[in-house]
Amino acid sequence: MSTTRRIFLAALSGLLSSHFAGPLLGAPQRGRGRRGRGGGRGQNDPQFQRDRTVFQYLLANHKQIRREVKKLPNGVETVTESDVPEIVTAIQEHVEAMHRRVKNKQPIRQRDPLFAALFRNVQWTSMTVKNTPKGVHVVVTSEKKAVVPLIQAHAQVVSAFVKLGFVEARKNHAVPK
Repeated sequence: MSTTRRIFLAALSGLLSSHFAGPLLGAPQRGRGRRGRGGGRGQNDPQFQRDRTVFQYLLANHKQIRREVKKLPNGVETVTESDVPEIVTAIQEHVEAMHRRVKNKQPIRQRDPLFAALFRNVQWTSMTVKNTPKGVHVVVTSEKKAVVPLIQAHAQVVSAFVKLGFVEARKNHAVPK
């Protein structure tokens, strides 16, 4: 089975389980979106849909991912890796896609106050990404003191995604003071 097909099937499995398990576990449910269509901004954007599929695959496989975060005075240094080759590929693809979204100012998760604030300030951030044999090494910094807490809070949230998967992804996150 190809890597792309495995990623798709795992993401579909995770999506279906989160869709059906959420109501049973008392998770907050979303409304139908603008004008009752439910899809919102990314509904007709194939790249957004691909990015979401890869993200959901990573959430579904979060227990097979490890992450280290080092706070820097002006940001963070992170290493996110897995021993599973398909997950390594997905981590690298996801980080590359998010780096592209930051560079092109194409926000995601705008319902989440932390992500919205971070994307409002991307022009003040610098991001370097290097693939490792098992994932990625990322450094995100800012010379603007007010942006550094956003970068560090985002790193904590991503670590929570790795630790808790879909449970954390359903939450919104406060903007640090």
